[in-house]
Amino acid sequence: MSAASYQRKLSFLLIVLALFFCTIQHASAKLDESADKWQNTLSVARGQTVFFYAWGGSKPINDYLRWASRQILTEYGVRLKHVKVADISEAVSRLKAEDGKKSAIDLVWINGENFAFLKQHQLLLGNLWEYIPNTRLLATDVLPLDADFGVKMDGFEVPWGVGQFNFIVSKAMASATSVTAESLLNLAKTHPQQLSYPRPPEFHGSTFLKQLLVELSNQDERLFKPATNKSKAELLPKFWAYLDKLHPFLWQQGEAFPSSSSEQMLLFQQRQLLLTVSFNPNQLHRDIAANAIPADSSLMYFEQGSITNSHNLAIPKGAPSKEGAKIVINFLLSERAQKRKLEGEWGDPSVISELQNTDSSLPSQQELHSSWQQVIEDAWQQRYGA
Repeated sequence: MSAASYQRKLSFLLIVLALFFCTIQHASAKLDESADKWQNTLSVARGQTVFFYAWGGSKPINDYLRWASRQILTEYGVRLKHVKVADISEAVSRLKAEDGKKSAIDLVWINGENFAFLKQHQLLLGNLWEYIPNTRLLATDVLPLDADFGVKMDGFEVPWGVGQFNFIVSKAMASATSVTAESLLNLAKTHPQQLSYPRPPEFHGSTFLKQLLVELSNQDERLFKPATNKSKAELLPKFWAYLDKLHPFLWQQGEAFPSSSSEQMLLFQQRQLLLTVSFNPNQLHRDIAANAIPADSSLMYFEQGSITNSHNLAIPKGAPSKEGAKIVINFLLSERAQKRKLEGEWGDPSVISELQNTDSSLPSQQELHSSWQQVIEDAWQQRYGA
């Protein structure tokens, strides 16, 4: 090797080493800066009260949040107040009226079209993944956690748990573990007035309708993009025709529907219905263990896969206690809190890598774009809501 060639290689190596050390120093400086910001968040949050608007229709969830509230107060000096709502659209309407100004809401439990609306109207605080340390625990390598109903999260919300749509059914219907639109119609004919679904826009009811639309359209790719007049005109007629056939065989001849998944579960427990709906594949075993449902109940899901999505936490732009809300999110993403949520009465599947367990997972079906949910709910009300 000539002296000139050796000198060039040595110079190149020195440049690479210099760039490497600069990168390390820059990364270290960013880590120090992030740590300083988090310490400041911890300091400012102490003494704050976080008003958390979240669905209040489940005792296990309410109990879990009471436990979390006690832990957060003891460890961080932050008071978490669960404001129970029947539907999170109540919180969305309030945030819309406040228009980004000082809010009564510090933290909100959302996903789907509600998130899409709040993000579009710039009503949410951004950069949450950057500033909340435990977001690094999220299982982004195995779960679809970067988008919400086809809308990129972009740091405006943080995943909290995972849901997969399924049915819990009685022994009388347990001839198979999976169901199709056709076989469901046959079951309704065989067991008249003993099947139903929650009235949209209740989340479980809307998801049931989306499951049907996915199958009846053979998983048409347009369902995962914003709805257009053309796609609606081509994909919905078969869907409405199916519901017109199904409804006369449902509970109350399809003239009335359970108001919520909780009411449908009550009707199932009272044996008025042979089927109830769930978004938690762990619920079956927990309800059997708690003697809440018959021991011979079983799980059923749509053959093409169960619609799977995350449910998420977001901070309104006008939240008075932003720092406290970040503390709450960080705690709820901790391994301890996620494990309690998974293994306790709620049984909600975890979003962090440490607690991934595919044993209880169902075959997965991609969530539809958020625009389709609004289309379905509005049209359903016009056709069947009177």
